[in-house]
Amino acid sequence: MRYGIRCTMSSSDPMSAPHLLGPDWADFYWYATAAERDAALVEKSSEHRFSRKGDAPRVIYAPVERDQSGNLR
Repeated sequence: MRYGIRCTMSSSDPMSAPHLLGPDWADFYWYATAAERDAALVEKSSEHRFSRKGDAPRVIYAPVERDQSGNLR
């Protein structure tokens, strides 16, 4: 089993426009253990320390798992 984080964008994000990344854009980060994944998820989901006051992250992070067959869950 592999443990991952799926990154997607809000549909309101300008980068999700079809001529840019598109509405189906996704990226994945993979970790050896669920504990490593969960720690990274907390870190990635926190406010970026260099963000301006009032800025909100537009990337959506969700935990996923990949089984031996390569199927996402």
